[in-house]
Amino acid sequence: MSEWALLQNYLVVGALLFGLGLVGLLVRRNLIVMFLCAEMMLQGVSLSLVAWGRYHGDWGGQIFVVFMIAVAACEAAIALALILMLAKQTGSLDVAIWQDLREEGQAPFVDRGLPGHTAGTQKWPTLTPAGIEPQADEDESNHRSQI
Repeated sequence: MSEWALLQNYLVVGALLFGLGLVGLLVRRNLIVMFLCAEMMLQGVSLSLVAWGRYHGDWGGQIFVVFMIAVAACEAAIALALILMLAKQTGSLDVAIWQDLREEGQAPFVDRGLPGHTAGTQKWPTLTPAGIEPQADEDESNHRSQI
Protein backbone atom coordinates (compact mmCIF):
# COMPACT_ATOMS: atom_id res chain seq x y z
CA MET A 1 0.00 0.00 0.00
CA SER A 2 1.41 3.39 -0.94
CA GLU A 3 1.99 6.19 1.56
CA TRP A 4 -0.68 8.33 -0.12
CA ALA A 5 -3.35 5.61 0.18
CA LEU A 6 -2.38 4.98 3.82
CA LEU A 7 -2.66 8.71 4.55
CA GLN A 8 -6.10 8.83 2.93
CA ASN A 9 -7.32 5.88 5.00
CA TYR A 10 -6.09 7.47 8.25
CA LEU A 11 -7.65 10.82 7.32
CA VAL A 12 -10.99 9.16 6.52
CA VAL A 13 -11.03 7.39 9.90
CA GLY A 14 -10.03 10.64 11.66
CA ALA A 15 -12.79 12.54 9.84
CA LEU A 16 -15.34 9.87 10.78
CA LEU A 17 -14.32 10.10 14.44
CA PHE A 18 -14.56 13.88 14.34
CA GLY A 19 -17.94 13.77 12.55
CA LEU A 20 -19.43 11.23 14.97
CA GLY A 21 -18.22 13.30 17.90
CA LEU A 22 -19.68 16.49 16.42
CA VAL A 23 -23.07 14.88 15.78
CA GLY A 24 -23.12 13.43 19.28
CA LEU A 25 -22.17 16.77 20.83
CA LEU A 26 -24.93 18.63 18.97
CA VAL A 27 -27.67 16.02 19.44
CA ARG A 28 -27.28 14.80 23.02
CA ARG A 29 -28.19 16.67 26.21
CA ASN A 30 -26.49 14.48 28.81
CA LEU A 31 -23.32 16.24 29.92
CA ILE A 32 -21.17 13.14 30.28
CA VAL A 33 -22.11 11.96 26.78
CA MET A 34 -21.39 15.45 25.43
CA PHE A 35 -18.01 15.42 27.14
CA LEU A 36 -17.18 12.00 25.65
CA CYS A 37 -18.21 13.24 22.20
CA ALA A 38 -15.85 16.21 22.55
CA GLU A 39 -13.08 13.76 23.47
CA MET A 40 -13.93 11.68 20.39
CA MET A 41 -13.53 14.79 18.23
CA LEU A 42 -10.14 15.40 19.82
CA GLN A 43 -9.06 11.83 19.07
CA GLY A 44 -10.07 12.26 15.42
CA VAL A 45 -7.84 15.32 15.18
CA SER A 46 -5.01 13.44 16.95
CA LEU A 47 -5.25 10.56 14.47
CA SER A 48 -5.06 13.00 11.58
CA LEU A 49 -1.99 14.71 13.04
CA VAL A 50 -0.22 11.37 13.49
CA ALA A 51 -1.09 10.41 9.90
CA TRP A 52 0.31 13.67 8.52
CA GLY A 53 3.44 13.25 10.62
CA ARG A 54 3.98 9.76 9.24
CA TYR A 55 3.34 10.93 5.69
CA HIS A 56 5.92 13.71 5.94
CA GLY A 57 8.42 11.49 7.77
CA ASP A 58 8.91 13.66 10.85
CA TRP A 59 7.93 13.37 14.50
CA GLY A 60 6.11 16.69 14.74
CA GLY A 61 2.60 15.23 14.58
CA GLN A 62 3.33 12.52 17.15
CA ILE A 63 4.94 14.96 19.60
CA PHE A 64 2.04 17.38 19.25
CA VAL A 65 -0.41 14.54 19.94
CA VAL A 66 1.47 13.58 23.12
CA PHE A 67 1.04 17.16 24.37
CA MET A 68 -2.63 17.13 23.30
CA ILE A 69 -3.23 13.94 25.29
CA ALA A 70 -1.59 15.48 28.38
CA VAL A 71 -3.75 18.60 28.12
CA ALA A 72 -6.85 16.48 27.47
CA ALA A 73 -6.18 14.46 30.64
CA CYS A 74 -6.01 17.66 32.71
CA GLU A 75 -9.11 19.00 31.01
CA ALA A 76 -10.97 15.74 31.63
CA ALA A 77 -10.23 15.83 35.34
CA ILE A 78 -11.42 19.43 35.70
CA ALA A 79 -14.51 18.92 33.52
CA LEU A 80 -15.60 15.77 35.35
CA ALA A 81 -15.15 17.50 38.70
CA LEU A 82 -17.34 20.39 37.51
CA ILE A 83 -19.94 18.01 36.09
CA LEU A 84 -20.13 16.04 39.33
CA MET A 85 -20.40 19.20 41.41
CA LEU A 86 -23.17 20.65 39.26
CA ALA A 87 -24.97 17.28 39.09
CA LYS A 88 -24.92 17.15 42.89
CA GLN A 89 -26.46 20.64 43.02
CA THR A 90 -29.24 19.98 40.50
CA GLY A 91 -29.73 16.22 40.77
CA SER A 92 -29.62 15.77 37.00
CA LEU A 93 -27.13 15.71 34.13
CA ASP A 94 -29.56 17.25 31.64
CA VAL A 95 -28.15 20.47 30.17
CA ALA A 96 -31.57 22.13 29.89
CA ILE A 97 -32.07 22.07 33.68
CA TRP A 98 -28.98 24.20 34.18
CA GLN A 99 -30.70 27.33 32.88
CA ASP A 100 -30.32 28.76 36.39
CA LEU A 101 -26.59 29.21 35.80
CA ARG A 102 -26.99 31.77 33.02
CA GLU A 103 -26.17 35.43 33.52
CA GLU A 104 -28.63 37.66 35.29
CA GLY A 105 -31.10 39.31 32.93
CA GLN A 106 -30.77 36.64 30.19
CA ALA A 107 -33.99 34.96 29.11
CA PRO A 108 -34.00 31.15 29.42
CA PHE A 109 -33.74 29.10 26.25
CA VAL A 110 -36.46 26.45 26.02
CA ASP A 111 -36.26 23.97 23.18
CA ARG A 112 -38.93 21.75 24.70
CA GLY A 113 -40.44 21.36 28.14
CA LEU A 114 -38.96 19.03 30.70
CA PRO A 115 -41.41 16.59 32.27
CA GLY A 116 -41.79 17.00 36.01
CA HIS A 117 -39.41 19.95 36.35
CA THR A 118 -40.52 23.24 37.81
CA ALA A 119 -38.25 26.22 37.73
CA GLY A 120 -37.25 27.89 40.95
CA THR A 121 -37.30 24.85 43.25
CA GLN A 122 -33.56 24.89 43.85
CA LYS A 123 -32.02 26.80 46.74
CA TRP A 124 -28.59 28.16 45.85
CA PRO A 125 -26.23 29.41 48.55
CA THR A 126 -25.79 33.15 48.80
CA LEU A 127 -23.17 35.35 50.40
CA THR A 128 -24.11 37.79 53.11
CA PRO A 129 -23.61 41.49 52.37
CA ALA A 130 -20.37 43.02 53.58
CA GLY A 131 -20.41 44.21 57.20
CA ILE A 132 -23.37 42.07 58.27
CA GLU A 133 -22.56 39.04 60.38
CA PRO A 134 -24.69 36.02 59.41
CA GLN A 135 -26.79 34.32 62.04
CA ALA A 136 -25.12 31.12 63.20
CA ASP A 137 -27.07 27.96 63.90
CA GLU A 138 -25.83 26.65 67.25
CA ASP A 139 -26.64 23.00 66.49
CA GLU A 140 -24.85 23.18 63.16
CA SER A 141 -21.73 24.75 64.65
CA ASN A 142 -21.56 22.14 67.44
CA HIS A 143 -22.40 18.97 65.49
CA ARG A 144 -21.53 19.68 61.82
CA SER A 145 -24.02 17.53 59.93
CA GLN A 146 -22.25 18.23 56.62
CA ILE A 147 -19.13 16.20 57.49
